[in-house]
Amino acid sequence: MTVAERLVLKRQRHLKWRALDPLETVLMMLCGLLLFGFCTTVIFDILTREIGRPWLWLQEVTSTFFIYAIFTGTAVATRRNDHLYLTAVADTLVGTARTIVEVATRLVVLAVALCFIYFGWLNFLRGFSSFRMPSMTPIASLYAAIPICGVLIALFTIEQLVNGLRNGFARDEPPESPPHVASIEGIAPAAGGRR
Repeated sequence: MTVAERLVLKRQRHLKWRALDPLETVLMMLCGLLLFGFCTTVIFDILTREIGRPWLWLQEVTSTFFIYAIFTGTAVATRRNDHLYLTAVADTLVGTARTIVEVATRLVVLAVALCFIYFGWLNFLRGFSSFRMPSMTPIASLYAAIPICGVLIALFTIEQLVNGLRNGFARDEPPESPPHVASIEGIAPAAGGRR
């Protein structure tokens, strides 16, 4: 099984286009790199302060990793239905009622994504007049994550809306087992007896 096959969630496959699987893979890897970068820079920030020679630029790098990790994670979680998605109500419904709730939920998420795009873009443009210290990098470099996240959330929400209306939102899912766990049926003795 390739890395891409392990990173793309198989759950709710009927709501996803295979053409966007590589994007989900890239976003998942990017999330991992951003989280690793965030943890590493926090550790170095603590160590350099403890030895009395702080690297002041580390706080800028740490905040950049943190902000991009949040918005990248939000976007990929939208595709995986792990975030920004209210399943408790929809899962109890069937038929037309479920479709209405599923569509309404995704329309709310789409509206939020459009706000991310519009207001994030305005903040990005205004961010060129403010600068981060000590590097004097425009703060727009941080604000860019917001409209990018909005575009990705909108794309993934539209994907789910189109596929959900075409294929139905509800579908029985086979239980997922971790790919690295091998079945040992036939090897272990049956409960309460011998083989």
